[in-house]
Amino acid sequence: MTQTSTNIPLTTITFPEIPLRVRDGHKLRGYFGNVFKEHSPLLHNHFETEAGETPRYRYAYPLVQYKVLGSVPTLVGLGEAAALLVELFLKINHLDIEGRGFPVLSKNITHQQATIGLSDDLHTYRFETLWLGLNQKNYAEYRDATPDAQQAILKRTLTANILTVCEAAGLNLPREQRIMVKLTPTEPIVTNFKNAKLLGFGGTFTSNALIPNSLGLGKSVARGFGSVVGI
Repeated sequence: MTQTSTNIPLTTITFPEIPLRVRDGHKLRGYFGNVFKEHSPLLHNHFETEAGETPRYRYAYPLVQYKVLGSVPTLVGLGEAAALLVELFLKINHLDIEGRGFPVLSKNITHQQATIGLSDDLHTYRFETLWLGLNQKNYAEYRDATPDAQQAILKRTLTANILTVCEAAGLNLPREQRIMVKLTPTEPIVTNFKNAKLLGFGGTFTSNALIPNSLGLGKSVARGFGSVVGI
């Protein structure tokens, strides 16, 4: 029987008493990546190198994602990173964001087996944070395209993003299994990120894909972009 979905560990840690801005997601990544850098490259997508060596990066879907959802700092760990976050949970008692210290007075953790893959039913999702669906190559294509062609580019990109998540979960979908997507994006929104202007989208989409809440799609998901929630 062809496998079209799989269960994978998912851990979510939240800090409900520390209000941050959405754009602080990458600062969370910087802080935790530095504090726990000796534990695993999963935390910051960098492999350890000796002094003077060229930095080496983990070019894969980020299994640990740092984001701010509804003003709440949130860490999401998938697969092997889920167990890592559980291990580190008790050690987190302080946050430092750009020199501002925040004592951790309360924190919540959920650990579950989440389902990723394809379903016989359709599901609707909302982007809780901006989805960065364009890279340098398809941005130029998108900019010069007709409205219908722009929609097709975004749909194609979102389909590829969903496939990336499935592959990160260890699921290799057979060619005959089709990811269906109907996307209703917002108008493009320009966002400033690390001194660069990026084009992002909000909105909703409907798909036969199963995507756990708070997981990210698209570019820069480790820094909180593209987080989805089922509606």
